[in-house]
Amino acid sequence: MIKIFYGNDRQKAQLAVVKLLGEEYEVIEAENITRGDMDSIFRGTSLFGETRKILLKSLNENKECWEMLPEYLDTTHEMVIWLSALDKRSVVYKAIAKQKNVEIKEFAQDMKVERFFAFKIADEAFAGHGAKAVKMCEQIETTDDAYMTMGAIISQAAKRLETKNPKAVRAIKILAKADMDMKSASVDAWNIVKISLLKIGQLR
Repeated sequence: MIKIFYGNDRQKAQLAVVKLLGEEYEVIEAENITRGDMDSIFRGTSLFGETRKILLKSLNENKECWEMLPEYLDTTHEMVIWLSALDKRSVVYKAIAKQKNVEIKEFAQDMKVERFFAFKIADEAFAGHGAKAVKMCEQIETTDDAYMTMGAIISQAAKRLETKNPKAVRAIKILAKADMDMKSASVDAWNIVKISLLKIGQLR
């Protein structure tokens, strides 16, 4: 059976992965695969001929492979496909949602973001006060969502880009990389936010 996990509560999703697959399983990053790898992932056997346990991350971000998923629902492996989000309007979702051998589960965290406060955090970083911006983050990291906070910070950087702020281009590059890094389940999202703020604070 294939299980598809998605949502912003990454901790609960990770616990569910371990509960289902155990402590030892293959981890495959979808960004590193091609259409030609799909057969070996979903139908290839291990050296011992046993059913494989596989965690496949971010498959929907690899468009050509994601679109092929309905062809591989007959896999005999224990597989979890972990997505950050799932578009229920997509053709792929509609094709797999009605299949009995596919279980889809959302791990949602009831989090908020104070956009005005997030804007102030960005302002401090742009003013060269990276350490202060980090301390402000620490005030909200137990109550607010890191991903939404990052979105607010990026929007502030984009506004500065429009006003031809000399730091804006370099800041956008820092934030773009941080946004990509936050998609990795093995890294704490708030740490990535804080590191990016420190880097922006050091721009001259």
